[in-house]
Amino acid sequence: MIDRALPPSCDPTPAQRLKHLQRANELAIRARDFGHHPFGALLVAPDRETVLLEQGNVDTVNHAEAVLIRTAWLNFSADYLWGCTLYTTAEPCAMCAGTQYWANIGRLVYGIAETRLLELTGNHEQNPTLNLPCREVFDRGQKAIQVWGPIPEVEEAIASVHRDFWDHH
Repeated sequence: MIDRALPPSCDPTPAQRLKHLQRANELAIRARDFGHHPFGALLVAPDRETVLLEQGNVDTVNHAEAVLIRTAWLNFSADYLWGCTLYTTAEPCAMCAGTQYWANIGRLVYGIAETRLLELTGNHEQNPTLNLPCREVFDRGQKAIQVWGPIPEVEEAIASVHRDFWDHH
C-alpha cells in the first residue's frame, strides 16, 4: 500500500459531506430532467469547500463519476488530485472506482450504497448493478483511498430521485 495519507484535518466534516452530497443530488435531478440516468457527482478541492467540477450522468457507459474524473485528470496534477474529494450520489461502480483509483483522487463520499441502488432499480437492463463494493476495489490496490458512505442523512432525498425513474426507462 502506498502511504500518502493526509492529516485528518484535511478530511471533510460531516456538515461539508452533507452540503456537497446535497449539491450532487441537485446534479442528479438535473440529469434526470434532461432524460439521463439520475446520478450526480462533483469534485471538491483540498480546502474541502471549493467545487472544482460538477457532472451529471451522461449514459450507461459514461457515468457521472467517470466523466468528471477524466476531466479532472486533464486539468489537475496527480499530486493535487490526491488531496481532492469526489462526491457522488450513489456508490461508484467498479468502473468508476477504478477510474478514481487511476486518477489518484484520494477521498470519496457517496450517498447511497450500490445495494440500495439495486433495490431502487431492480434488475434493469440500463443499470445492471455490480455487487462489487468500491471499498473492495480500492482494497485491491496500492493506495489508501479514504471512503465515507453511505450517508444516512441524505439517503431518502437521493432515493426519491430514483423512484419511478427506472419504471419508465
